[in-house]
Amino acid sequence: MSTPSSIDSFKLSISPSTLDDLQARLRLARWPDKETVTDWSQGVPLKEIKELCSYWQTKYDWGRCEALLNSYPQFTTIIEGVEIYFLHIRSKHESALPMLLTHGWPGSILEFRHVIDKLVDPESYGGSAEEAFHLVIPALPGYALSSKPKEPGWGIRRTARAWAELMQLLGYADHGWVAQGGDWGADVTANLGHQAPKGLKSVHMNSIYLESKKESQTPSQDKEGVERALQRERQREKGHYGYHVQQSTRPQTLGYGLADSPVAQAAWIYEKFRDWSHHDGNVETVFSKDEMLDTIMLYWLSNSGTSSARYYWECEFDSTAWPIDIPVGVSWFSGDNTYGPREWCERYYKNIVHWKEVERGGHFAAWEVPNLFVAEIREWGSKIRGSSV
Repeated sequence: MSTPSSIDSFKLSISPSTLDDLQARLRLARWPDKETVTDWSQGVPLKEIKELCSYWQTKYDWGRCEALLNSYPQFTTIIEGVEIYFLHIRSKHESALPMLLTHGWPGSILEFRHVIDKLVDPESYGGSAEEAFHLVIPALPGYALSSKPKEPGWGIRRTARAWAELMQLLGYADHGWVAQGGDWGADVTANLGHQAPKGLKSVHMNSIYLESKKESQTPSQDKEGVERALQRERQREKGHYGYHVQQSTRPQTLGYGLADSPVAQAAWIYEKFRDWSHHDGNVETVFSKDEMLDTIMLYWLSNSGTSSARYYWECEFDSTAWPIDIPVGVSWFSGDNTYGPREWCERYYKNIVHWKEVERGGHFAAWEVPNLFVAEIREWGSKIRGSSV
């Protein structure tokens, strides 16, 4: 563990010159020729990205998002040489359960924007005081607004150790806390459960990452679940895995385009918002342009396209298959692009206290279906509160 660090207040302030530079780059963008298909099979259609970038240039208001972030208590601290940015939002109920929430890629702390108040102040949203949480929401190393590691080694394990140190620094290790995450956040959370640091009572994931081909070699009673897992894996490998290969092998090469071109950065993220969320073909029935651009702006303004991609290079495997002895909760949302049957998860998680397959919602569950996400967290939390550490 590194030397104890101070916790400093943080306020976000983006200079007008930075925003002017963005406007100039959008104005001078050079566009490729139109795709030769009539769907998204070659990537984001030219018409779609032009429309998004036109809105970005003429109607989008960054000041609104900056004000939103500054309305939360924001802090930074140094852990193992990396400045970690985080929100720390305490409930008015002192006995609330502390919970660490971890985002993934291409997400950010803004994934939780619609659930924060519901979790901190449940009484105002159909819940009870006993369901309240204190929230700690850090930005992954190399993601906005945390700093970029200057040396290799910041993968899942090291991030999990840093999160445990953060919770100890905040004083939660002595009283008990829980952790939740999706995407990379699920991997980090599962590894936290495996490490079982001081005070961690339970973990919850809304992403399931298992090696389907490997797991399916062991006979299973859930034939339908196995086929669903294999089908999702085939679908990813056929048309949706190029980003992963690039970011896990040559993130630096990719990064030059993401750092220099806001159009490239927008398209790289916008495609994933559209492909990984649960909708009928129109992503704006799930996310508004403003909300999507808010997250794209965080990557652009912090120039973290390369460093966030590098997280794939750092992580030797993308999996939640860590042996975990402490209580585990899993909520799978049916629009997600990965799946693993409970039977497979039980090979790793010895005490699954909550399992539910939710009919609506996708990869960005807290953002897409906040009410369903909160219901899942409350139900899992009800099985953990009051239990011994």
